[in-house]
Amino acid sequence: MLALSAQAFGADERGAVPTMKVGIQPRAQTYVSEATVEAIRQATVAAQVQGRVLEVRADAGARVRQGDVLMRIDTREADQAVAAATANVAAAQARLVDARASLERTRSLRARNFISAAALDQAQAAFDAATAQHKAAEAGRAQSDASRGFATVTAPFTGVVAQRLTELGEMAQPGRPLFSIYEPGGLRAIADVPQSRLAELGKTGLKAKLEFPENGRWLDAAAVIVLPSADPRTHTARVRVNLPADATGVVPGMAARVHFLVGEAPQLVVPAGAILRRGEVTGVYVADGKGSFSLRQLRVGSPLPDGSVEVLAGLAGGETIALDPVRAGLSVTRRGR
Repeated sequence: MLALSAQAFGADERGAVPTMKVGIQPRAQTYVSEATVEAIRQATVAAQVQGRVLEVRADAGARVRQGDVLMRIDTREADQAVAAATANVAAAQARLVDARASLERTRSLRARNFISAAALDQAQAAFDAATAQHKAAEAGRAQSDASRGFATVTAPFTGVVAQRLTELGEMAQPGRPLFSIYEPGGLRAIADVPQSRLAELGKTGLKAKLEFPENGRWLDAAAVIVLPSADPRTHTARVRVNLPADATGVVPGMAARVHFLVGEAPQLVVPAGAILRRGEVTGVYVADGKGSFSLRQLRVGSPLPDGSVEVLAGLAGGETIALDPVRAGLSVTRRGR
């Protein structure tokens, strides 16, 4: 860790300027990849019966338990389908009775050599066809009866409604999505990593941190899983980075950056608060050894998880910088008067 210096520079009537001596320290090296958050367990609830949506009990963001009623669909369409299927069964049953009676008569006549064997075969084929039609009609009625039970749409598991895809009064059709639900306790970030980087990732035991640039939040990955396949077009492998269970405020679809640990290397870093940014100028106030400071322009890298920033050029190890650039600038201005 970098040690704070007890020495102060540019003292004025409001107090001394806090400083820090910077040094080169071995720090973790990472490979950064853009990623998208998704739920490990998610499901799209689709309609299994045709009918108009009569009632909606859940909306996006609602927490639901397994078995909770999400939506009710009008069953009149299903009732009509059941009635039609019942009529089909009755008609198929009548045809089967006629075919059975015809087969029995034909067998009797054939036994007395009044008709040919071809006539018996024809009667047997008619009976077999009637039997098959009757079974199909029974199956259709059973399916229609079962579909009426799907008029009440329930949650398949305990979770959060991500989207409601149908409005009240719309017509639901079999297969049409109604809700998207996910389990908030299990989230992961999906990143595509070039094949050339996979060997580096494995050297450190597949460790990573997740950064959410919008709010500056960092999380340690609970697990890193490299899928055993690669995209032949992009030559990248998909990596799943599991988030910790207490990752509150993170939802599916959010953008993230995954920082994969690939080793260690010496780095010179400074606290982010010590950096002064004015337009295109990025710099720090460096102690000149005479009780004052001078502004030094820097070239910096990416922010690090501990709140510091890597210095790529413009500063050397062992130099002392001001931790408060505003107060350091005021002290320089007062000395110049």
